[in-house]
Formats: sequence, C-alpha cells, structure tokens
Amino acid sequence: MRITAGQLNRATLERQLLVRREEIGVAEAVRRVVALQAQQTASPYLALWNRVAGFDPAELDRAFAELGIVRSTLMRITLHAVHVDDFATFREAVHQSVRGARLGDDRFTASGLTAADGDALVADVLDFGDRPRAAPEFENWLTERLGAEAAPPAWWGLRQVAPLLRAPGEGLWSFGHRLSYVAPPVRPVLGDPEVYAASLRTFVRRYLAGFGPAAVADVAQFALVQRGRAREALRVLAAEGEVERLEGPDGAELFDLAGAPLPDEDLPVPARLMAMWDSVLLAYADRSRIIPPEYRALVIKRNGDVLPTLLVDGHVAGVWRTVEGGVEATAFHPLPDAAWEQLAAEARSLTALLADREPHVYRRYDHWWSKPGARPDGAEVRLLPGA
Repeated sequence: MRITAGQLNRATLERQLLVRREEIGVAEAVRRVVALQAQQTASPYLALWNRVAGFDPAELDRAFAELGIVRSTLMRITLHAVHVDDFATFREAVHQSVRGARLGDDRFTASGLTAADGDALVADVLDFGDRPRAAPEFENWLTERLGAEAAPPAWWGLRQVAPLLRAPGEGLWSFGHRLSYVAPPVRPVLGDPEVYAASLRTFVRRYLAGFGPAAVADVAQFALVQRGRAREALRVLAAEGEVERLEGPDGAELFDLAGAPLPDEDLPVPARLMAMWDSVLLAYADRSRIIPPEYRALVIKRNGDVLPTLLVDGHVAGVWRTVEGGVEATAFHPLPDAAWEQLAAEARSLTALLADREPHVYRRYDHWWSKPGARPDGAEVRLLPGA
C-alpha cells in the first residue's frame, strides 16, 4: 500500500490530537501522544492546551505533584513528560543510549570512575533518592563516597544515567529553578539486554500509535537508539503480525500498526500556536512531514532550540512570541484571512491561559528574533491581540 505525503501529515496530526481538541483528561492525553518534550517547563502545558478541550493547567499541576505524570531524561537524552506507567518501559528502551552518552563522556570520566563504576553506583543513587533531594544533597553524598574532586563530574553523569525523576516543586509550571530529584515509584530494569529489546518493541508500538506511519530512521531519531536496534524491533513486530509495511510517497519503506486507519489527505485541520520543542517537530528523521525544508533552519536552531511555531494547514508556516498586548505572529509566507482569524482566536485563548502564570512565556528566547536572517524576505508580522 502506497501512501501520500498528505496522508502522512494528517496521520500525525490526528494521532497527536491536533485535528481537534479532545474531551479527555491530561493523563490519557499524555499517553495518547506518547510523550511531551519538557526541556522548557511551560511547554508540556502549552502542548496539552493545543490538544485537550477546556484544558486546565491545574490538572497537570496535580498530575506532576502526585507523580501520575513524571518528568525525566528519556528520548534523545532530553527531558520528557510521560505517564508514570510508561516511564520504566520507555527508560529501559533508551537506557543504553543515555548510558553510553553520559558514562563515556569526558565530563564524567574526569571523576576517575569507569562506566562500570557508574553502573555500580546507580542503585545506591536511587536508594538515596527515596525522597526528593536537591542536587547539592546528591553531590554532598557523593563527596562522602568519592571525595570532593570526583563528586561533581560523577554527579554530572549519574543524574541522568540513574533513572531519576525531576521532583516537582513550587515553580509556575510545577518545576522551579532549584533542581530536585527523586527515585521513580517503579524502577526500570537495567543491565538486561533482553529487557531492553522487549521494552524497545513496546516503545515502538507506542511510537507508531502516536506518530506513525514511520521509517526505521524516524523511530531511531525519536528515541535516539541505533538504527539496527530500531530495525530489529520492527522486524520482530512485523513477523508477529503487529506491524505492517507500507510504501511512502518517495517509495521508502514505512511501518505502521497493523490495520491502523489513515485519514484522508484533505482532512481539514485548524491553525495552532505550537509550543517550543513540540514533539511533532522532532519525531522524525525526515521532518518535512510537518516542517517545509526551507523553513527548518528558521525554527530549529544550531544549539537545539526549537522555536514556538505557527501551524497552518498542518505545516509550519511561521513563528510566534508573546509581547505586550498579545502574540506577535511572523508568517513566513502569505496566509489566507481564515488562517489569520483562527490564529487570532488561538492568541486570545493562549493569552488567557498565560495570564496568571507567565504572560511573557519564552521571553528568554526572544534574541532569536533579532538575529540576521531570522525571517525570510516577504514575511508578514502581525500583532494578534490578547483580548
């Protein structure tokens, strides 16, 4: 079966709850979309505002406080918010990547410890994290074990290699600037290759449910696992009849859950003001499904920052930021009046959401708007009033 580029786009939007806001709770929404990029603390809230009808940020506050939704280092060795029931499996699926990137780094080996030494310390780190503890507490504890010189570089690696959760606090978005960590209620199984492989297969099924159809490279990109591991997981799932092969618009091999429906490529979709680092912008090796290639460098910066974007007809069409009076929207190409009307309504809704929390969310990233080449020739900038 051959599918079109339009079907791929609409499949992503439908599975990511971006065709319409759904009448579901935040816990179910997080499970449906697999994971929310959480490098910036406000982004999970804005991601759910885009997806959940009548979204109340206090509901996500409660979910974080009760550890029903947890924030930790996971896919691509970055912070994600996931349902607590998914955490152990997802971490098992990507642990080898996290371990290799951190325990092999000079910033860890400066401690004098080997990777095996780091592995041996993980269980003790989790035991010490039996309650929320600030980062200096962990460093002081390691100083008693390793000495003053070894502790800081050891903690640099172990704070991510040990599957610790970021402990919620009193910040505007559930997490403040004072970093605290706590052990998860269910610990991942580490050091067992068979568990890693089984968990990766589970993760791949969930990825396809939330982002499919997708190629081997897409799975590997999203999780940051070796392509060989992603390919083997898909091979086993296909052999078991859980996954089927499809042909992409360029003839490339794609995979999807067996029998998963595909929407029509002409399915109407609303305009959206997407959060920074929204997962739909990062879930694929080939990001042209959502981001036109000519706009990629305008929204994904060399240091990894991914700007808040305008999503129009299912594709990135510009960027936005909050300013006095509302939302400044920069369209990279001319937009129809209907799209501007939808974006204006979204701006009013977003301004109301932010009013009691952080009216100028993402302000620290405003410097990108003043860089040379920040907008293409012919871009249109409009102030979308907040009220």
